[in-house]
Amino acid sequence: MSPTPTVMNWPALLSSKRFKTVAGVVRPTSTPATNEGAPGLRSDFHIDHDRVVFSTAFRRLGRKTQVHPLAQHDHTHNRLTHSVEVASVGRSLGNRVGVMLEHGGFLPDGYTPFDIGAVVQVACLAHDIGNPPFGHTGEDALREWFRDPAHSPFLYDLTPQQARDVTTYEGNAHGLRMVASLEMYAGEGGMRLTAAAIGALIKYPWTSDAQPAYERDKFNIYQAERPYFEAVAAELGLLRRADNQWCRHPLSYLMEAADDICYAILDLEDAVEIGILDVREFESLFSSLGEVERAWANHSTRQKCATIRGVAIGRCVSEVAEKFMLHQPALLAGAFQGKDLIDVCEPQLRDTLLEAKRIASQRIYNHRSKLITEIASFPCLGTLLDILVPAVHMRVTAQEELTSRQKLALGLLADTPIDAGDTLYSAYMKVLDLVGSMTDNAAANLARELSGVGIL
Repeated sequence: MSPTPTVMNWPALLSSKRFKTVAGVVRPTSTPATNEGAPGLRSDFHIDHDRVVFSTAFRRLGRKTQVHPLAQHDHTHNRLTHSVEVASVGRSLGNRVGVMLEHGGFLPDGYTPFDIGAVVQVACLAHDIGNPPFGHTGEDALREWFRDPAHSPFLYDLTPQQARDVTTYEGNAHGLRMVASLEMYAGEGGMRLTAAAIGALIKYPWTSDAQPAYERDKFNIYQAERPYFEAVAAELGLLRRADNQWCRHPLSYLMEAADDICYAILDLEDAVEIGILDVREFESLFSSLGEVERAWANHSTRQKCATIRGVAIGRCVSEVAEKFMLHQPALLAGAFQGKDLIDVCEPQLRDTLLEAKRIASQRIYNHRSKLITEIASFPCLGTLLDILVPAVHMRVTAQEELTSRQKLALGLLADTPIDAGDTLYSAYMKVLDLVGSMTDNAAANLARELSGVGIL
């Protein structure tokens, strides 16, 4: 028996193998790039990029909350523009790290530095693809409905692991579900992205019943996708920490850093745009991250913010890439001790981004205009679950005859109907797939219509 590996390696971590699911069995599938014709036309990772960009789940991000739900201002970010910008920063981080890996002799044969950038870019594009309507507040609303003691009878026929999944809607886990089960080859491997891209996407490589998931309800793997991720993790050589828990793919730290950089800076830029924050505060906070040409002093507020933002992001990319290489041995051994890569950056940069997050938390995330809509998201999503879950429960358990209202409610699941082969768990996941995939507007409109308010 070969010894259990204690360190991950780049040839495995950059695997371009894809997986499909056939009759519940996960197995490798062909790599399309080998049939593309001329070398270099599209790499496997470029194919990943295209599959994400052309998916309906990615397109829906254009009407999903980034910070300001149902924002009326044309220039504030939504999840789509945020994801595109994160992908741009992630590509820059990956390219820079790729060059450093090449110069250090770490990049495997057959790969270029731009492959590293492409893998991180794909992960960044898909990192929010599983977010429900109304962002993190939407997650809380879905969780609270299922955790309400009044709704506990709906959970009786689930295993503890399944109940944990259902009561803990997690945008990251639904992101994996989107790319591995729901989009493109639905039920047969989803988008069938490369193993490398899946690995870089997974920030919390454990299931909902693993110990880390209980600390703050963060995880990436539902029971439904566990066999798929088991195959991907084995292909990548991810180190196993415990049952249903693995070490992170090193490139996932670059995806995470790109996300943190963007929302730390751009959430404040949005706040300036809509008048919550003064441009002088924005300038004062980020001026420490680099010199800016004074020629912009008489430009518009928007141009000032754009110039400062560009300099700040450039500084972040440079330093985070350097810290990645410095900590590469620990990342490959699954022994990195920092909270994230920004946590181990120079104090000036780290503290500036932390202060940006503090300002956002105190003055933007709690702004009255945001709070009112977020509070309203609880009854909005609750209305949808009030109608769908009892109907689905009765359909699967067949305890009584379906009422007329329940029969009508099941019609809302026409695209993924509840059938004889569904367990209660798989049926509930279909409900969460439907509600979680909705845009803010779609969820709000449907809840209003179902309440009877919009009947005339």
